[in-house]
Amino acid sequence: MPSLPPLPEDWEPTRATLHAYALAVGALPRAHAAFHPRWWHISLTVRPDGLVTDSMPLPDGGSFFVRMDLRRHVVVVETSTGEHREVSMAAGLSATEMGEWLIAAAAELGLGGEYVTDKFANDEPRSYDPAAAAAFFHVLTSVELVFAIHRNGLSGEVGPIQLWPHGFDLAFEWFGTRVEEYEENGEVTEYPSQLNLGFYSAGRAYLYSNPWPFEADRLLAEELPSGAEWHTEGWEGSILYYDQVAGKPEADEQVLQYARAVYDAAAPTLTA
Repeated sequence: MPSLPPLPEDWEPTRATLHAYALAVGALPRAHAAFHPRWWHISLTVRPDGLVTDSMPLPDGGSFFVRMDLRRHVVVVETSTGEHREVSMAAGLSATEMGEWLIAAAAELGLGGEYVTDKFANDEPRSYDPAAAAAFFHVLTSVELVFAIHRNGLSGEVGPIQLWPHGFDLAFEWFGTRVEEYEENGEVTEYPSQLNLGFYSAGRAYLYSNPWPFEADRLLAEELPSGAEWHTEGWEGSILYYDQVAGKPEADEQVLQYARAVYDAAAPTLTA
């Protein structure tokens, strides 16, 4: 059996719906989750039953979370005491309507606040194919497992494997010891160098691994495994199209070879 299954055909409408709903879901942890300076609190985690937010505190104690359940095809708001509310992702709700439902569900739990609605506001009715969503979830859980193998073999500081609502991509970061300064509005902020490994599922889906800062003079001279290439148009990093590996028995090893090759090339440039 192939370790990384192909994405479903004609699944873009469902992908766009999941992306729109993920943006709506992200409004709740943005308002209520414990703040993380790298914004990890607004991301989603891949679990066996779907995409899950961080736990968020309730006014009277206990916690709640939101789950995009890709087995039952519902968005669920659930508390640590077992209270449960859900809405179908196949009901055709716009992103605005999904966001309003989530905010109302939070209000029923005694929560309120300033929600960043412009992140998800869109009145377009959404279409959702449960079979396509289930097939995508199979891909996502398979990719996440391969990422975990690579992540767990790295030394130094690494972040969690997260699905980011903004781009609807799955990724994690490894942090180098080199520090860069960034100036904006007269203020200087220090950022650690980093290297991510990610999966982007829109269009011609691809895996990416992008060193920052990108030392083009050194990196572009480094050869990557077959199928992978350096990418410098629009964004700087590396790319491996998912359809070049999906469905092959050795797909997981191809992805690991790619990830290791970029790490081996980039890590020396990200180390102080």
